[in-house]
Amino acid sequence: MPEKSRKDEKDDIRRGESLWAPWRMEYILDDRKEGCLFCRKSESDEDAKNFVLYRSDYSFALLNTFPYNSGHIMIAPYRHTAEMEGLSEDEIVDLTKVLQLCLRLLKRVMKPDGFNVGFNLGKSAGAGVVDHLHLHLVPRWEGDTNYMPVIGNTRVIPQSLKTVYDLLSVAISAH
Repeated sequence: MPEKSRKDEKDDIRRGESLWAPWRMEYILDDRKEGCLFCRKSESDEDAKNFVLYRSDYSFALLNTFPYNSGHIMIAPYRHTAEMEGLSEDEIVDLTKVLQLCLRLLKRVMKPDGFNVGFNLGKSAGAGVVDHLHLHLVPRWEGDTNYMPVIGNTRVIPQSLKTVYDLLSVAISAH
């Protein structure tokens, strides 16, 4: 195969090269379910299928199926509410304890260099699920952001959700 010129490489970037992501087909073909994502997953007893890692008295932790990075966890109260100020003191304490547990878990198993932690409250703040508040915990590594999100509008997730779930669920069950 002949070596590409600099112009050919730039044309490839503008044109967009194909990325092989066969696991996305499940999402594309999946029936869109009615109702709240977090309520459905919290009420289901199929934790592995729903990537639910941990359940406490007032909240639960699950892998984000559209992660910003490998190991991206969401923590949500069981109670369906969009308002942080509507949570009881017990729910807030529980949510924080689950966050601490998940931080320890990710540090031990995935060894990230840092974390992004936060809520997106309201559509204008970037909430994808507006009516059920949830906390995002995103592990970060030095150099994990490269040119792909900027030039290609594409995130590179190096591990499948199932692989990450298997790693984390084994470790958290030992908790």
